[in-house]
Amino acid sequence: MRKFIIILASWGGTGYSPLASGTVGTLAAIPFYLLLNRLSLPLYLVTVAAFIVFACWVAGVAERIFNEPDSGKIVIDEVAGYLVTMIAVPLSLKSVLLGFFLFRLFDITKVPPARYFDRQVKNGYGVVLDDVVAGIYACLALHLLLRVV
Repeated sequence: MRKFIIILASWGGTGYSPLASGTVGTLAAIPFYLLLNRLSLPLYLVTVAAFIVFACWVAGVAERIFNEPDSGKIVIDEVAGYLVTMIAVPLSLKSVLLGFFLFRLFDITKVPPARYFDRQVKNGYGVVLDDVVAGIYACLALHLLLRVV
């Protein structure tokens, strides 16, 4: 079970990237998004909601395994955030790339209330929910940009 949690938390080992593990983890989320994108919107939303709950649990267990809070090795939160970013976004290379860059921007800047979850909530929920909030901001920005551009 320990190896299973480590593989999931690090999203197949991408969390062990020596540089920008969050960025690498987000890149590794794209194939998963492409798979889920085939679902109807209601089923996509249910799947993403379930994944977020699962990611919170995985991140919490992984924190104990790694013995460090919000370890850089944990990137399942980036996967959850990217999946939120891409809610109801029409599939195209432009949307996938814009979603990636917008999510990274909002994840790095930690616009409130993301900063609250990042700093104040000290468990798997804190690890994941700041990325979910960043994903919400990125999703809104992405929809706006796709309508304007």
